[in-house]
Amino acid sequence: MKRQNLKVVLIGALLFFTVNSLTAADKKKNQPAPPAPAVTLFNVIDFGAKGDGKTLDSPSINKAIEEAATKGGGTVYFPAGTYLSVSIRLKSNISLYIDQGATILAASTSDGYKYDPPEPNVWGDSLQYQDFGHSHWHNSLIWGENLQNISILGPGVIWGKGLVRGTNNAPEGSGNKSIALKWCRNVIIRDVSILMGGWFGILATGVDNLTLDNLKIDTNRDGMDIDCCVNVRVSNCFVNSPQDDGICLKSCYGLGVARATENVTITNCQVSGYEAGSLLDGTYKRDEKRAAGGGPTGRIKFGTESNGGFKNITISNCVFDYCRGLALESVDGALLEDVTITNITMRDIVNAPIFLRLGERMRGPKDAAVGEIRRVMISNITVYNADPKNGVIICGDQGHDIKDIRLSNIRIYYKGGGTAEQAAREVPGFEKEYPEPARFGTLPSYAFFIRYVDGIQLNNIEVSFKENDFRPAFYLDDVKNAEFILVKAQKSAGVPYMSVKNVTNLSIFRSLDIIDRKIEKAENDKL
Repeated sequence: MKRQNLKVVLIGALLFFTVNSLTAADKKKNQPAPPAPAVTLFNVIDFGAKGDGKTLDSPSINKAIEEAATKGGGTVYFPAGTYLSVSIRLKSNISLYIDQGATILAASTSDGYKYDPPEPNVWGDSLQYQDFGHSHWHNSLIWGENLQNISILGPGVIWGKGLVRGTNNAPEGSGNKSIALKWCRNVIIRDVSILMGGWFGILATGVDNLTLDNLKIDTNRDGMDIDCCVNVRVSNCFVNSPQDDGICLKSCYGLGVARATENVTITNCQVSGYEAGSLLDGTYKRDEKRAAGGGPTGRIKFGTESNGGFKNITISNCVFDYCRGLALESVDGALLEDVTITNITMRDIVNAPIFLRLGERMRGPKDAAVGEIRRVMISNITVYNADPKNGVIICGDQGHDIKDIRLSNIRIYYKGGGTAEQAAREVPGFEKEYPEPARFGTLPSYAFFIRYVDGIQLNNIEVSFKENDFRPAFYLDDVKNAEFILVKAQKSAGVPYMSVKNVTNLSIFRSLDIIDRKIEKAENDKL
């Protein structure tokens, strides 16, 4: 029996025994047996695919998908082999199953192959609110639009070898995403590995009821972008992306409306910034030149595109290794609220371990108001060997405070090495610029920089450094209603624990070896 037909036989046998067991039971009840279900497995080999890595197999794959769709749906099956492909067009009620030993290989335009062209977007040719990658979906290795009940499953590999990372000098007919979905619902992507995914390994825009589970993504730009999506579960995923973000929530204007990303859980995941390809091959290589030049990315982030907002989101039980820290950003008018983050460990973090940024880049319609960040709870965080330039940054916008932030049970070990001159540095606002911790430069505090915040509580926080640091642990500027409870901080001799400017209603309880006190107003003080 041919190997590629084995799964058809196994599934057929399973259905046969299931139906016959039902038949026997129904006979005892003198009831008619239900009709035997049809086997709905469509092997791409049966539709002409070669799987030899040389023959272009996407026409045969699309033929199998079309046939399955005409039968009401089913599973399009990829047995072991390498399937050279350009655009694969998904249909409703279809699963792609990529078996162990099977690889879908993205063809290169340099070999004369062409992907589906980028479809027109709602703004015509204008990219005024988001970049090219967020404006088109069809120019991808696997894409679907206005679909329901679709899955991409199996332990095989999607290798975006022939995909491009951007638009600069990209040849005509290029593809730039491994998987792109727009306006879909009831979607499952599970167990597959993505190697070198192009601009995005997964771009899901306006996709509701989305499950991403047990994925391994090892790529040279964004791992997964979850954009304007509702009801999302991301679990058990490894995402390695040294040159861009790992797991990224966005809410751009690519759909023509400001739609929030909401009701999201991210759990049991690992993000990293090893050299691309070294997660899947198990070498976990680190590029020290990249670390010296700003470091790898590879983080979990909300933003940068942030028009529609982020609501009702929880992140838990995740690991960050050799990458940037957690980032929550609203800079295009988004309302970011009701976020809970807990049980996170980080090692070798190359910028701010935690970054909350409210700004006014405002890349969106001119009548949009500046956004808000409120009701964020972050707890049970351990960080080791964090970069000395940027501590935790929680920074609003002048006249637009970040509100109601709770930080608890956090332990951060910094590298240290800050100087007294750095402690005296004045930090510009950067409200209209791209939000990134590096924009702030080396901060005047080594642990926490807090500016334009109304309502923040730090409870059971401990920070320290490995090399002597002559900056205070905390810098508060234009902050209202701050509470420090059971906060500990290492400090060098002669250096204050805290520098405060224009602070109102600051409470300190059993913290920083300072007598408990409540400060109604402090214009410029050292504690």
